[in-house]
Amino acid sequence: MIPVAKPSISRAERRAVGKVMKSGMLAQGEEVLNFESEFSSMVGGRPCVAVNSGTSGLHIALMAAGVGRGDEVIVPSFSFAATANAVALTGATPIFVDIDLNTFNILPEAIEAAITENTKAIQPVHLYGLPAEMPRIMEIAEKNNLVVLDDSAQAHLAGINKINVGEFGYAATFSFYPTKNMTSGEGGMIVCQDEVIARHCRLLRNQGMEQRYKNEIVGFNSRMSNIHAAIGRVQLKKLEKWTLKRRENAQFLSENLEGVIVPTVPRGYRHVFHQFTIRVQGVERDRFVQELGKRGVGSGVYYPTPIHALPAYQLDLELPNTRIAADQVVSLPVHPLLKRRDLEKIVEVVNAVSRAGS
Repeated sequence: MIPVAKPSISRAERRAVGKVMKSGMLAQGEEVLNFESEFSSMVGGRPCVAVNSGTSGLHIALMAAGVGRGDEVIVPSFSFAATANAVALTGATPIFVDIDLNTFNILPEAIEAAITENTKAIQPVHLYGLPAEMPRIMEIAEKNNLVVLDDSAQAHLAGINKINVGEFGYAATFSFYPTKNMTSGEGGMIVCQDEVIARHCRLLRNQGMEQRYKNEIVGFNSRMSNIHAAIGRVQLKKLEKWTLKRRENAQFLSENLEGVIVPTVPRGYRHVFHQFTIRVQGVERDRFVQELGKRGVGSGVYYPTPIHALPAYQLDLELPNTRIAADQVVSLPVHPLLKRRDLEKIVEVVNAVSRAGS
């Protein structure tokens, strides 16, 4: 079976963890500071705050922006639940809008239509590793005095022209979950517009204090450990090479797959292919996935239920593009550990299953 995702952990990561373990300094410390500094270099030098998960990062960034009870935050419904959960946990209300079916990202015109007097922020998601339409979203935000907080969980090194994801709005949050383009085992990184925001995030992640027992605000325990940071630092050195490989794999798949709709990449956009997500038509999606598995090709469906329709929300909304995407998407293996023979097998199997179903 060719897995849809496969973390790459080498001796270098194990050595880095061993060094931390030997030092006895396991909690947040020098490794975390170094990881934050090194990650900053890929987001235009913006200050970075490491946390224990991408979800914690979203939550903390929203709180640092002053989002709370009575506020509304515009989000896409086609995403992982954490996108909306982080908003709800502040006491604010996530306002779900539709996506562009070609890019799977939030529609700028849908954002504009959803703005009310209670709208505080926009939280676009760079889904599957493709940047959302940030120039237009930033224009909308500036026109309406709104905060932009990117969910960049899947978009390490993605960008538009010369600007990397993480350099656009008030803050952006990356995830280092094991299946992401790079991992720290678990963890996340908040990229902040300036040092004032970063300090607020640091307070929120560490019980509201920078100095021990001098709690300035009420905060959480959302710190990243030195163990996780050590893994992340090693992985960060490999990220550029891995990203190039993902793009090469994606190009091969796009050029050779038949009978399915392959990902769209707008001119000037840098897709990092956290997932290579196709749309299947003319065949029932779940049966398509089952057939791939029977023939040795792993796949994933991200996300079969829009967030607004989950039991946690249960909203009756008409989001037609979101519904189509949820019914048709299938993510195929694109990770950098794939060999040429793996790619050829993926193409062979997908094309055969597609032909059989049409």
